[in-house]
Amino acid sequence: QVQLVESGGGLVQPGGSLRLSCAASGSIFSVFVMGWYRQAPGKQRELVAHITSGGSTTYADSVKGRFTISRDNAKNTVYLQMNRLQPEDTAVYYCNAHLIVNYWGQGTQVTVFS
Repeated sequence: QVQLVESGGGLVQPGGSLRLSCAASGSIFSVFVMGWYRQAPGKQRELVAHITSGGSTTYADSVKGRFTISRDNAKNTVYLQMNRLQPEDTAVYYCNAHLIVNYWGQGTQVTVFS
């Protein structure tokens, strides 16, 4: 069983930045594929970015060049640095851990308002 706890969400103006963190329990964090997903009101949950155990990354086209995912295996933590935020980035952001099965965090709200 893996527990994920997100933090770092909040309110920000367009063009601003936020850094999300996701702390994972367990001793095998390093083998998981870790990801960030988001769900806006009335929309389906979508992949934002993920990072493999080897450090390879994948990004949604809408966030390429603005968001950066990283992981610190010593701290069992994955991060999402979000720069140049736009109103369309407003959503609940969920941390995901995948190894055969999926584990989800409770989500953290990101609101970009002008």
